[in-house]
Amino acid sequence: MKKNTTALTLLGGITPEEFFATYWQKKPLLIRQAIPNFKALFSPEELFEMAGRDDVESRLICFFNQHWEMKNGPIEKIPVKEKKDWTLLIQGVNLHQAKADELLRQFRFAPDARLDDLMISYAREGGGVGPHFDSYDVFLLQAHGQRRWQISAQKDLSLIEGMPLKILRNFKPEQEYILEPGDMLYLPPHYAHDGVALGECMTYSIGFKSPSFQELGEGFLQFMADTIDLPGRYADPELEASKNPAELGTAMIEKICAELEKIKLGREDMTIFLGEYLTEPKASVFFDSPEKPLSPQKFTAAAFKYGVKLALKTQMLYQAKHVFINGESFSVGKSDKQILSLLANQRFLSSEEIAKASDDVLEAFCIWYEDGWLQLSKK
Repeated sequence: MKKNTTALTLLGGITPEEFFATYWQKKPLLIRQAIPNFKALFSPEELFEMAGRDDVESRLICFFNQHWEMKNGPIEKIPVKEKKDWTLLIQGVNLHQAKADELLRQFRFAPDARLDDLMISYAREGGGVGPHFDSYDVFLLQAHGQRRWQISAQKDLSLIEGMPLKILRNFKPEQEYILEPGDMLYLPPHYAHDGVALGECMTYSIGFKSPSFQELGEGFLQFMADTIDLPGRYADPELEASKNPAELGTAMIEKICAELEKIKLGREDMTIFLGEYLTEPKASVFFDSPEKPLSPQKFTAAAFKYGVKLALKTQMLYQAKHVFINGESFSVGKSDKQILSLLANQRFLSSEEIAKASDDVLEAFCIWYEDGWLQLSKK
């Protein structure tokens, strides 16, 4: 695998290799002006509008009168701006806004299989979500105003019981930073932190996928339940008369165990499961099909002329001969794999590139276009 040895301003002037070796899941990194002269991508009014939509995941968190409250979206009424100590969280903004997606894609020095979403936090003076920890890596990019971050490597991660939020019981800050627009703080998983708005404030959180092994195990067993094939039926021609009719016989247990042990956790099955699992859209994600889709012939002609691009909500991965898109998988030959892996890596194909696609790939593109997974680049 070719290494990316280019130093990135986004990472404070170090290469991705240096970042992964020194900081990733090891220790925090404060980056002043990770994106110089950064300006917030959205106004408060645009965020409020998104929070009111039922297809956008949002939460309103308030700490009024020393009491925490959390409300899940759609958020129909925003507290007056003059009121302090409240925060609005908009999850997965990259799924709905191209500008947010472009920002998220700057973090593709980590693989797409790990990159999750971009969340925007809008807060008034004193707003925050309390001292807490995340179970995943996160980059906290300051977009507007100032936020004071207190962080700690403490091992005590016990939570206050009976709270609507996961707030640490005994937070003991060890370091403190005030972030300005363009500054960014990286935190590894389980690193305690507390961010408080100093006036009107917007923070963009770039999070990473970190499913629990329990979640993966349950998902894999469900996947196997849909794919296993065990022919035959239990039989026992050697059965003997029972002295204790209620006793579960050892011979029966051993015979069934022998058959079920034929189910193997093969690499091929695991690859297909992971590809489908990691590209499966979240329950809140819905695709927008074109109102008046072009016919297959007209779509192909337009694709040759303009090229195509993946929809913002589409997730696409590949491994060897397998291609995964939005929870589905299929195997492809070498030539088709080249064009499909190019689409997955670039998230678009130019008219020159799509001219190399086979009829089978073009047919798949047309189906994806009709489903809202893929779009013509002329927009």
